[in-house]
Amino acid sequence: MTPLYAKRVPVTPLRQNCTILSNDEGRAVVVDPGGDVGDILQHLDGMTVEAILLTHGHLDHAGGAAALKRALEKQQGQPVPIIGPDRRDEFLLQSITKQAAAFGIPGMENVAPDRFVEGGEVLHLLGQDLHVAHVPGHTPGHVVFVDHDNRRVLAGDTLFRGTVGRTDFAYGDSQALVDGIRRHLLTLPDDMVVLCGHGMPTTIGEERRTNPFLIS
Repeated sequence: MTPLYAKRVPVTPLRQNCTILSNDEGRAVVVDPGGDVGDILQHLDGMTVEAILLTHGHLDHAGGAAALKRALEKQQGQPVPIIGPDRRDEFLLQSITKQAAAFGIPGMENVAPDRFVEGGEVLHLLGQDLHVAHVPGHTPGHVVFVDHDNRRVLAGDTLFRGTVGRTDFAYGDSQALVDGIRRHLLTLPDDMVVLCGHGMPTTIGEERRTNPFLIS
C-alpha cells in the first residue's frame, strides 16, 4: 500500500473543501479546486501534481480547475490532466461562468475536462488505485473517488455529517442520491473516512448509524 495524505483547503465564499492528496515522494492530486487558486498553489508548496480530479460540475468544486491547470503546467512544464466527472455533468461545467454570476463570485471559468470518467473505473494515481463510483442526484454526473487502501472516500456533495447533498435543482433527484449512497457508500467498511465537500469529515459507520436521511 502507498500511504496517501489528505489536506483540506476550504475555498470560495461557499467554503468548499478542496482536497490535496499527496505521497512521500512529493507528488499530489488536487480534488475539486473550486477557486482561490493562489491558496491551493501555496498549500501544494512545490509538489508535482499528477492530475486534477472533479467530483461534479458545480462552480465551487470546479470553478478554479482551468486556472489551476494553466498555472501547474507552466510551473511543471508538462500536462496536468483534468479528470472527471461523469459526462452527464458537462452542461454544468460549461455554465460555471453563469453560475458564478448568479452567486456574485468573480474569477471562475468554464471547464473542459481532458477526460470524463464512468462508474466502475479505476484510476491509478500516486501509486494508488482510486475507484470511481457514479452517485447521481445532487447532479446527474456526480462521482465519488474511493481509496480502499487508505480507507478514504472523496465524497463531493453526496454525503455529509448528518445529512446528504441538496437535490432541489431542476436536475436533482433525491431518491437517486439516497439509492446511490446506499449502493456505493454504505456498503463500505465502517472505518472508511468520508471527506465531504463542505464541513468536517465523518465515517461510513457513523452515517450508517445516525444519518436521518439514510436510516430506513
